[in-house]
Amino acid sequence: MERTHTPLSVWFWAAYLVASQTPGMSAVQFQRQLGLPRYATAFQILHKLRAGMVRPDQDRIGGNPGEHVEADETYIGGRTRGKGRGVHDMVLVAAAVEVKQRKPGGSLNKRRTGRYAGRVRLAVVPDRSAQSLGGFIERTVKPGAAIITDDWSGYAKLGVRGYCHTAVAEQGDMQMAETFLPIIHLVFSNLKTWLRGIHHGVSPQHLQAYLNEFTFRFNRRFYPFNAFRSLLGIAGDVIAPTYAELYAKKSRSTTTSNGLGS
Repeated sequence: MERTHTPLSVWFWAAYLVASQTPGMSAVQFQRQLGLPRYATAFQILHKLRAGMVRPDQDRIGGNPGEHVEADETYIGGRTRGKGRGVHDMVLVAAAVEVKQRKPGGSLNKRRTGRYAGRVRLAVVPDRSAQSLGGFIERTVKPGAAIITDDWSGYAKLGVRGYCHTAVAEQGDMQMAETFLPIIHLVFSNLKTWLRGIHHGVSPQHLQAYLNEFTFRFNRRFYPFNAFRSLLGIAGDVIAPTYAELYAKKSRSTTTSNGLGS
């Protein structure tokens, strides 16, 4: 909000709407909701708020007794209008998610048992090499945590890196992967549905910012009333991208230096 020409009342309404709307909203919807005269203003406000969804000192996930972490990667993107046939602008996204065991007897889930997703971490990575994928795991998952991946070579050295690693031999079989890595594939499915349904696709340049927003919402889905307070609290400790940076070809990353999400 520093040096902003937009009234602070608009900023606080914006933060409340972004935090309280469960699926989020596109810049077009946001502009219409707040009655902003320019799309660029709505776009900039949303991206600055997304920068406030990344806690600089966030801890790593996993490491709890009786729990494990699933990790995998996926491509985001598809056909791009005006570029002919085929698939263009595909971006590789790595993910790690805590797998927790639901305890029966809770007030809201008395009869529900089984596994469910805890916190998630998402990051754009340059390739599927051991350096990229192994580096992502080290930045996002606690050392010594139990972690399950597929048998891709990029994860082969996780045991050496200090993790209790189990590799599932899927051999390209998607059904096999979803059987042994069900939670991470559910996260990917929800992420792609959200990007298509709410934002109708995003540019590779800004994808990490949208991954940060998805992470913020996903990790707070059980505590929606805390999201607004959390957003304002984190925003006080981060530097948002400038207007020029948002529209530059290579804008400053909206992730933290250690690559952690919210």
